Amino acid sequence: MTFTTRPTLQGTFGMVSSTHWLASQAAMGILERGGNAFDAAVTAGFVLHVVEPHLNGPGGEVPAIVATARDPRPRVLCGQGPAPAGATIAHFRSLGMDLIPGAGPLAAAVPGAVDAWLLLLREHGTLTLAEVLEPAIGYAGAGHPLV
Repeated sequence: MTFTTRPTLQGTFGMVSSTHWLASQAAMGILERGGNAFDAAVTAGFVLHVVEPHLNGPGGEVPAIVATARDPRPRVLCGQGPAPAGATIAHFRSLGMDLIPGAGPLAAAVPGAVDAWLLLLREHGTLTLAEVLEPAIGYAGAGHPLV
């Protein structure tokens, strides 16, 4: 086995990983309450909206590859949102641009994160929206340690 500074993680019940420990903990709590992996993912996503809004928020995106035990074929969920209707070639040319910008406010798409999380919950979840939002609402109301 090759040495790495990252530990090998194993579990017998379930595992969750995210960019913030509170999101991971909240999602693990959902698994412990009987929710499935989709319930946990949605919970983690909404907690991240609260605890890391600068990295993951309702204005963001959720590209996902989804497979289930019932249908193991990978499916793509493109929660990236469409370009705004006003983002036309004529509009950018009227601003003196020859190319559509790749970054910044003029490059932004219509946010797709919330719709994607709700679609995952509706199609594959086992818990209610209220149940998966409870941790995020709790952190939004009671506060949380800042990163």
